[in-house]
Amino acid sequence: MLEKLISAKNLYAILGIEPYLIISSLVMVSWLFYRFFLKAVSEERHRNLKSRYNSILRHFILMSLFFASFQLLLDPAEGVYQHRITPYLALLSYLWALVVFVKTAGVSILQYLFLGSMGQGVPLLIVNIGSLLLSLVLSVLTANYIFGIQVGPLLATSAALSVILGLALQDTLGNLFAGISLQFDKTFEIGDWLEIKTGGPSTVGQVREISWRATVIVGWTDEIITIPNRTLASSQIANFFSGQHSFVRSQSFRLPYGTDIEAAKSAVLNATREISGVRPMPGPSSFISETTESWINLKLIYFINNYGAQYTIGDLVTNRCLTELRTVGIELASNRMKVEVQS
Repeated sequence: MLEKLISAKNLYAILGIEPYLIISSLVMVSWLFYRFFLKAVSEERHRNLKSRYNSILRHFILMSLFFASFQLLLDPAEGVYQHRITPYLALLSYLWALVVFVKTAGVSILQYLFLGSMGQGVPLLIVNIGSLLLSLVLSVLTANYIFGIQVGPLLATSAALSVILGLALQDTLGNLFAGISLQFDKTFEIGDWLEIKTGGPSTVGQVREISWRATVIVGWTDEIITIPNRTLASSQIANFFSGQHSFVRSQSFRLPYGTDIEAAKSAVLNATREISGVRPMPGPSSFISETTESWINLKLIYFINNYGAQYTIGDLVTNRCLTELRTVGIELASNRMKVEVQS
């Protein structure tokens, strides 16, 4: 029955030992590339690649089982496939071979991109688009060569179907093209810290993954935030990227009148310079920013490289400065209330 739906002759011609060996070689070459050239990628990327290879291995085993069963039904004398189950095994072998090929191609693209970004990794959007295009090409070839379906004329005469699909996939296609636009514009990359304003409260987090539909960021408390690419494309984005760019931070200390201001400045500057997360160039600075009836406000300015560590570094700066001020005998000002009692 299946032979009436497919071109068995074409299908059997494809399923030889040569194509099987080619796919097996592609899987092996891809795995060897990972083992020898990608040792320095991050642990998260190692888990990603291992998960992908485990999936490829499962599909490869299924493909091999179907292919071996198919080959066993070959009549050595006549060289033909006559068993009733043969077309089903042939089709399953072919389909699983396509799955293994697409998955191997996808992980190979991913590894090539990882080679240029060992620490942070790369957006999955590029890999997903590559896998999608390869799947579409193979699907068209399969429909034409195996099932005898002329896809070109079918699509050309299916205007109504195209409109329906376009409306149904409007959001999906919008997110896809928005993601492609963001990648071409290089608005942000994996590892960058973003502040995203969409009209309401802003969202702050570090970019973890960019897929064909959405961008995943990790917030301050390690919460996972998924933002559709269409939303990102129409939002105001502040990118606090790492690298040569530095971020300015400040801390204020209220000192009572009579304090040796120069000694206080020296204390907070010395304490801040001892912290590894603070940039030596430009170095920290301190100055009097305000005076009131109760205290003198001493402000400390310092620069950091890691935007994501600003709270941790700020905590260290505050603790070190307070300790250094106490060491030189300087206490912070306290609020005092003067009460006059009239008799």
